[in-house]
Amino acid sequence: MNDNRLKRFSAPLISKETARDVATWKIAAVAMLGSLLAQLDATIVNVSLTSLAADLRSTISVIQWVTSGYLLALALALPLNNWLIEKIGAKALYLWCFAIFTISSGLCGLSWSAGSLIGFRLLQGASGGLLAPMAQLMIKRAAKERFTRIAGYATAPVLLGPVLGPVIAGEILHYASWRWLFLVNIPIGVLALFLAMRFLPDDAGGYASRKLDWMGLALLSPGLALMLIGPSHIAQPAGMISTVVGAALLVLFLRVENRKGDDALIDIPLFRQRAFSAASVTRFFSSGTMYAGQMLIPMFVMQVYGLSPPMMGWMLMPMGLGMMAVLPSLGFLTHRFGERRVAVSGAALSLLSTLALVWQSMRGFNEVFLIAVLFFRGVGLGAVGLPAISLAYASIPEKSLPMATTTLNIVQRIGGPTLTTFCALFLSWALQNHVSHFELNAWSEAFFVLCILHAVMVFATLRLPRASDASL
Repeated sequence: MNDNRLKRFSAPLISKETARDVATWKIAAVAMLGSLLAQLDATIVNVSLTSLAADLRSTISVIQWVTSGYLLALALALPLNNWLIEKIGAKALYLWCFAIFTISSGLCGLSWSAGSLIGFRLLQGASGGLLAPMAQLMIKRAAKERFTRIAGYATAPVLLGPVLGPVIAGEILHYASWRWLFLVNIPIGVLALFLAMRFLPDDAGGYASRKLDWMGLALLSPGLALMLIGPSHIAQPAGMISTVVGAALLVLFLRVENRKGDDALIDIPLFRQRAFSAASVTRFFSSGTMYAGQMLIPMFVMQVYGLSPPMMGWMLMPMGLGMMAVLPSLGFLTHRFGERRVAVSGAALSLLSTLALVWQSMRGFNEVFLIAVLFFRGVGLGAVGLPAISLAYASIPEKSLPMATTTLNIVQRIGGPTLTTFCALFLSWALQNHVSHFELNAWSEAFFVLCILHAVMVFATLRLPRASDASL
């Protein structure tokens, strides 16, 4: 009897299954903290561009690179992810990236010019761009068959990035300098590094090594940078040369990648499939129009109507809430109406809501109207991406999924800096050389250009196949 009591009291208080669940949730929470910070920093400076331009004595076309440069670095770092993980392991790479992200955040806060801030933002974006895919990998390894359930809860805070970024920025700018937009990352980064060292499993040496397409990376990175930087100085010889050289590098990149097959950075033959090419164009424009709008809208309202940064931050929140509101219902909507109809409807709604911004820029500021417009714009943009990706994946064989995922992510991330830079250049030109057409002012014309980009996205979604045709 005494032996039975002893066995009962010596039995573990927590089952192995419960202990595994607790460990998995710890890994998920620590891993997704990096993704949340990277997403926050993609949107947190949009409210402060006007202040940055004034304090650093810069122009709109230059200072927007604080956002565009960060987004471009996020995109160009992505192809390095698999290769670096195979070399040193996900935990070591996560620690290195978070350390660089934290240090570069501090350097951003100490910037002395627009050029130095943009340079430090490139470093910050390159390290932040690797945090999200590593988080997904570490959660998958820990959760195994429960990945979908755990990742669904773990990624929910990341969706708050577009919602909280402008609000946090507005409050910081109300009480402190813009430098604290970046310095606030330092204590969070130090805490995250400690938690990562404590809870993330060591996985060095657990991956098969593959080759990295160095040639493709060497052509893509400078090609994109020159193509985006060159047009802002197109009136000067250096700007024209940069644009031509950038275009030549990108053409050469496409030719080289087309011959490399499985070793390519981007699988060019995938774009010959209708579903994949339409989904890629859709994702490029959905990401690009979202970030371009987040650059234009706060600058317009703050410069023209004098709203304070805190008020502007709160007014941008409805767009993020609109995206969050539609995402949980996408499963029901696509099952009921099909992926193509949902994507087309979302693109059309985002176009109509952006047209409403053109009308408001002509008629005067209305707070309630702007909040409603931003909410529906968020709903529309939120309904486009996942249905398009679903149709793209249905059109390709399973063995091509890893390359297709990387390719789609690169195309999507490039859309942000490309269209943001384009809209910023147009706005800068319109403000300096504006001639009124059809009662449109410079801001109205900038929003109308954004509408044209939304219209291209609508046409791209119309090219998406129906679900029954995607797998053919």
